[in-house]
Amino acid sequence: MIDSTLRNASGRRRSRLSILRPLAAAVVAALFLIPLVWLVIASLRPTGLPTPAQIQWWPAPATFRNYRDIFRIVPMARYALNSAIVVIAVVPLTLLTTSMAGFAMTQLSKRWRDAFVAVLVAALMVPVMSVWLTRFMVYKWLGVLDTLGALIVPGLMGSSPLYVLIMFWAFRRVPQEAFEAARIDGAGPFRTWWSIGIPQVRPGLLAVTVLSFERHWGNFLDPLLYINDPKWYTLPVALQGLQQLHPSDWPLMMAAAVLVTIPAIAVFIVAQRHFLREYDEGNPFR
Repeated sequence: MIDSTLRNASGRRRSRLSILRPLAAAVVAALFLIPLVWLVIASLRPTGLPTPAQIQWWPAPATFRNYRDIFRIVPMARYALNSAIVVIAVVPLTLLTTSMAGFAMTQLSKRWRDAFVAVLVAALMVPVMSVWLTRFMVYKWLGVLDTLGALIVPGLMGSSPLYVLIMFWAFRRVPQEAFEAARIDGAGPFRTWWSIGIPQVRPGLLAVTVLSFERHWGNFLDPLLYINDPKWYTLPVALQGLQQLHPSDWPLMMAAAVLVTIPAIAVFIVAQRHFLREYDEGNPFR
């Protein structure tokens, strides 16, 4: 009798949790989706109208003209091409340098490994603005100032210490015996990194890919700091240009923001599918 009562109570608790979990997930998802939905709706409002006093869930009338006008007001296509060139160049560079650095750190002795981890964590604490002048001098010495090279060169340094730490933690999860066996079979460091390590750190690579893409696609400060020629500006700078040219036409700004946001969301959706597949393949309870 007692066992039956306990089983019934446990069943009711699982039933309530099965209802509450999707509900909680839907609430959290809505909190993130509502700003995006409002962004799209605001982009469809005609320009020249006063800002609505209340939340407007659908403009009357709705128009797609703003998406055409932003290409007429600023060279959006040119800026989009520049942004695409930057991320196509810098993301693979970031993956290459961070994966090599992460793999190399796992092959060091514990003393040196801990020292490098401490240095990377300390580097994360350094305010970005404190290195602006140093980077400016380095870029000037390299001759990449006022070119897209100033936005691509950070990929040679891994873009961020966080990405190196992510790859280090990913390689740390690979059984070290696999690397030892490869070395015994005569594989060099490069062959071990490529053939043994890389296939086993795909979730880490995907994480760095998404983070690096978001970082460089939405990079607003670096083009302003290191590029003077407007023909090399990127999409985030185009948003600023629209805001300066038409400060009261928010629908134009929202239309440009939608175009800038779509690639970032697309990359996340594509990567999420691979994340879930990797999770399913490594889930022992599946």
